[in-house]
Amino acid sequence: MFTIPSVDNATPQAQPWWRRALAWVAHRLSHLAPLAAVLLFLAAIAAAFWYLRVEEVRREQEAVKRDVEYAQQRLRLRLIERQEQMMRLARDISNRDADAEQFASRAEALVAQNPELVAIYWIDDHRRVLRGEISPSMMLPRDWLSQGVLTPSDTLTGYDLARDLMQPVYSQPIAAKDADPVLQLHVPLTAKGQYAGELLIEYSVDGLLRYGVPSEILAKYAVALLDGKAQLLTGQSIPERDNPGSVMPWSGKINEFESPVSPVGNGLVLRAQAWRTSQNVVGSTLFWLVAVLAAMTAWMLIANWRQSRRRQEAQHALQAETTFRRAMENSMLTGMRALGLDGRITYVNPAFCQMTGWSEEDLLGQSQPFPYWPDEDRDMLMTRLTEELAGSSDSSGFQMRVKRKNGTLFDARLYVSPLVDATNKQTGWMASMTDITEPNRVRRQLSASYERFTTVLEALDASVSVAPLGSEELLFANKLYRQWFGGTTAGHMQLVVRAGTPETHITDESLDTVDSFAGLPLDGLATAPLAEHAEIYIERLDKWLEVRSRYLNWVDGRLAQMVIATDITARRQAEELAAAQAERAQAASRLITMGEMASSVAHELNQPLTAISNYCTGMISRIKGGNITEEDLLGALEKTARQAQRAGQVIQHIRSFVRRSEPKREWAEVGAMIEQVVELAEIELRRRHVRLIHHVAPRLPAVFVDPILIEQALINLIKNGAESIDVAQRPAPLRVVDLTVAQRVIDAMPVVEFRVTDNGQGLAPEVLARLYEAFFSTKSEGLGIGLNLCRSIVESHQGRIEAENLYNSSEVVGCRFTFWIPVGPAHDNFPDKSQAKVVA
Repeated sequence: MFTIPSVDNATPQAQPWWRRALAWVAHRLSHLAPLAAVLLFLAAIAAAFWYLRVEEVRREQEAVKRDVEYAQQRLRLRLIERQEQMMRLARDISNRDADAEQFASRAEALVAQNPELVAIYWIDDHRRVLRGEISPSMMLPRDWLSQGVLTPSDTLTGYDLARDLMQPVYSQPIAAKDADPVLQLHVPLTAKGQYAGELLIEYSVDGLLRYGVPSEILAKYAVALLDGKAQLLTGQSIPERDNPGSVMPWSGKINEFESPVSPVGNGLVLRAQAWRTSQNVVGSTLFWLVAVLAAMTAWMLIANWRQSRRRQEAQHALQAETTFRRAMENSMLTGMRALGLDGRITYVNPAFCQMTGWSEEDLLGQSQPFPYWPDEDRDMLMTRLTEELAGSSDSSGFQMRVKRKNGTLFDARLYVSPLVDATNKQTGWMASMTDITEPNRVRRQLSASYERFTTVLEALDASVSVAPLGSEELLFANKLYRQWFGGTTAGHMQLVVRAGTPETHITDESLDTVDSFAGLPLDGLATAPLAEHAEIYIERLDKWLEVRSRYLNWVDGRLAQMVIATDITARRQAEELAAAQAERAQAASRLITMGEMASSVAHELNQPLTAISNYCTGMISRIKGGNITEEDLLGALEKTARQAQRAGQVIQHIRSFVRRSEPKREWAEVGAMIEQVVELAEIELRRRHVRLIHHVAPRLPAVFVDPILIEQALINLIKNGAESIDVAQRPAPLRVVDLTVAQRVIDAMPVVEFRVTDNGQGLAPEVLARLYEAFFSTKSEGLGIGLNLCRSIVESHQGRIEAENLYNSSEVVGCRFTFWIPVGPAHDNFPDKSQAKVVA
């Protein structure tokens, strides 16, 4: 180091050159310092103005984005609600729960209640429009429709796509000139898993904007709906501001945000542009900054004379503050302990003494091991103390056991931090201690409860999985799910899709911190009832699963979906086996019935065969004698043919009755079934000398049944009545079985009622109690399956069967069996009979 010699008394010319240079630089700096201070002040003001404006623009952009996302959620929720209504209407049409008239009334109500709906059409699988409901407030040119049939257009493309995908599809046809644009929804109709047409719903794009977007958003922004090519469909648009003279980055730009409308996708985009709403923040900020600076300058002028008085006040305040801090430390519930740099206790508060039971005199000045250390934990606590004194202790604290003076132990958590004095010099270490005995007990109980809950779910014989909507994260999966599908959400999504629940696709929103479902009523979704269960077959597992799902709020607030899948393979196999056994029982019953009627059938066939033999013998004799004319010969041959045809009809009826076939429902006329029953039953009745009287009401509607099964039930009941009459040995006038068929209304439902009445001996009370029990029979040679099969046949057609005795005073004079079958929809409810079968 060196010192500069003093040259204060020397003249400028006598000073060294470097001394003169330093003086000149110092003189210049003294003049430039105020200017530099002013420039720095102006730079600070400009930076503040810039920051405030940038912050204002950012807040405006965030507000526009938030409002657009809220409006998009409202519009999406409205579209999903309309889509679910249309899917319910399509399902009712597919299940035949709604006919053409009901469709018209429901469609009219939907169009009237929802102003954004323009029209609803019912289109069959041949592209023909069967029915349609159009809003009277908006008449649009239908260039995609010609003579009630879809023509090649964007509408036909959406029709084909819905048919191929078998799920709802949105399309946006090109609007005609001077016509309002529309959005079309194609909802497919299915019948037994086959495509049966669709519902075509047209939305007014302008109506979606006006009624789907909240009014406060429409009033606040210039809102518009754009197509996939960013072309304006409807709404307001702000033109670009042309201000080339401005250099600000935000000048001339429109604050706007765009978001695609789900579930339509990128084909419909919602855009909002903010109107110019600036409140001249920069100008007002400048005014207040100047005012604040002026006030600060004035305050600086009077600060000197106030300084002396404040010193005295500060001394009193410091004394009061010290007293207050001491009182606060003494009243704290958290134990405080201070250690010096040598590891000795220099301070403890009353809470620390109260926790440990040791007094302040017992603890002050103590060094390790401290008296509140348990003997068995001394080594561990000594290591902790060494780390604490070295400054390497964990800032999150550590858990330890503390021994009270009476010898009892409690759990505590200790937090350590450096103890720094007013001169920023470390004088020791400060530790705070909290009693965590109760939280540890609660934590252990919660852990045990969670372990029990997990054990129960792991032991379930059903697969349980939980996944959030819009994410591939698997929140929970029990043991059976992991065995079946592994540890990914692939099995969860497969069960959701196969069970018919709409799949939620992953979007970029799931990666943001903003909730994707902001604005939606999550409580309503989470408390919604369980969806109807679905039974699906998983080929990879070779199992039938019953799938149930519901929405719930996960512990972190996200909306999640829980899926429970139960293995029902054994039950399905049992049902299939039971169906096969029932089919074999029905075939066996028909064979038994024909076996019992064998002698009558033989007698019935013997008559036409004897007549054929007699006709042939007579013709041969007359031909040999030469005394027969051609006319007589033709007459005899015609009679012979009729007898042969009669014998063939008997055999054909028997073959169609006893053949073993799968149940096949079809539209059948009641009169035709009764004719078949009469022809077959009269063979047995003639053998027993019993007459059959049948009454069939006129204009009975057709029923959707298996004719062979209904005929089998009627023949069994008629044969039982004939047998009862034969056993009762009724006289000839009373040997009658009456068959009556009429239309009735039971429980507000139209039905066709079949009634078989006999004059036999009736049924005993103990027989009535076990009448339909399998393998129960009052006949010595009966199998006891006839009436059981009759009941099964009737109930499989959604009908009911009843039996009752007929009395004359207190004497039983007969028995009556009655069963009814629900009437199917009338033929005129469908365009043609073939379509009625498809819909069924």
